Amino acid sequence: MKTADARALTPDQLREQLLTLKKEQFNLRFQRATNQLEKTHRVDEVRKDIARMKTLLREKTGAQGA
Repeated sequence: MKTADARALTPDQLREQLLTLKKEQFNLRFQRATNQLEKTHRVDEVRKDIARMKTLLREKTGAQGA
């Protein structure tokens, strides 16, 4: 997801997106461990998307440690 698209989301939507990305990351780790992962680049993309969502969530809520 692009940063511009993510900025339009509400904090609740960001949390929901973050949860979805974490589930996907978990599934990708399992696929990698069992040598079933075809799109290896997706692991890095998901990791960066998670960081992006956390950053935007922190900006929107104004919390320092979220």
